[in-house]
Amino acid sequence: MKTSMNRRGFLACGAAAMASGMGMALGASPASVSGRSRPRIALLGTEVRLHSHAQHFIDRFLLGYGWEGGWRRPDVDLVSLYIDQFPEGDLARGTAARHGVPIYQTIRDALTLGGQTLAVDGVVIIGEHGKYPRNDRGQTLYPRFKFFKEVVRVFESSGRSVPVFNDKHLSTDWGECVEMVADARRLGFPFQAGSSLPVTRRMPSLDVPLGTRLGESVCAAYGGMDSYDIHGLETAQCMSERRRGGEVGISRVLALRGPDMWRHASRLPLTCQLLESALSRSHNLPVKDGYPTGRVTLDWAREAFPDGWAYFIEHRDGFRTTLFMLGIRDFNYAGWDSGRRRAISCQMYLPMPTHGSTTADFFNPQIRHIERMVVERRQPYPVERTLLTSGMTLAGVESFARGAMVETPQMAVRYRVGPGSLYWGA
Repeated sequence: MKTSMNRRGFLACGAAAMASGMGMALGASPASVSGRSRPRIALLGTEVRLHSHAQHFIDRFLLGYGWEGGWRRPDVDLVSLYIDQFPEGDLARGTAARHGVPIYQTIRDALTLGGQTLAVDGVVIIGEHGKYPRNDRGQTLYPRFKFFKEVVRVFESSGRSVPVFNDKHLSTDWGECVEMVADARRLGFPFQAGSSLPVTRRMPSLDVPLGTRLGESVCAAYGGMDSYDIHGLETAQCMSERRRGGEVGISRVLALRGPDMWRHASRLPLTCQLLESALSRSHNLPVKDGYPTGRVTLDWAREAFPDGWAYFIEHRDGFRTTLFMLGIRDFNYAGWDSGRRRAISCQMYLPMPTHGSTTADFFNPQIRHIERMVVERRQPYPVERTLLTSGMTLAGVESFARGAMVETPQMAVRYRVGPGSLYWGA
């Protein structure tokens, strides 16, 4: 877990985070300047099949999606595709043919529309799903970094750049994560990344006012290591980053499973209280005879989820984030408001498609933010959030591999967010 950017570089990177979204990048030409009334985007995906992330994104860009009680036509046109793999049940070729969107053989051709220079106004990278090798820590080596670097090479050779969105983690290598953010800063293009969880609906519609004296964050969630943990970490981080003083980065991460996790958690009274608060927001607690098997307490949780696992994360300012991955089916947040000395909590709405549906409405606000970024050339929130959550994930996986605490001095990622919360319904 090495990095090519030192602490001073991180501080400068964080200081530039807000500025990067405040105006047009040098050398860029938005659609209104280039003479087109509607911006054009290229989508680069690993595979397109039922319920894959690329399928959700492509369908929304081509067909629209439900928004504010109506059916919304996107403000951008999807005009080209690059798809890396075509598995059994592939949907890419049929969808592309129906809508007249070409699938190019290379990323360069997808961005130049078969010409010599950049010919689109935005790029969407969906490096999720598909058959790719795993490293010795069990992480799937999706080609997100590879796709991104090919995009950057087209920008460099064309002498201009456009906004880029990257789905979920930046990379499974910390140095590559840092390099991606540094490339965006160097070339001056808006760079949005991460999970759909920070911008989906919240139940109740909870906001953390900017500058809140927040003392600790807990997320109770579910899913696999290095695939769903990024969702849980972004659930917590989009709240934690609004605390007084802003984000300053993390210092260490400890990953534990089963009895070791519960034993460690029991020594952290506030963490236990927040876990109870988060679980009380869940719609999917284990039940017996139609109702949860007991009052939600730490002892109850230990019995209900004996094989759960967790990341215990310490931030550089003493703040703590804990991600509990348990046998539930939703994402729930709880934080400690030190000023009012009470827990605040909500569920991040992530309904899974059912009965053959591909709706997955939690993607809708993410698509809306991508549209706005491309049209306005402003990233909605700092990419440093996903830089840091990618680092948290990498350190958590490393901690499991070592069976010990992992120190993270290289993850001194400082940034601040704007006053507005950008979740659906705000």
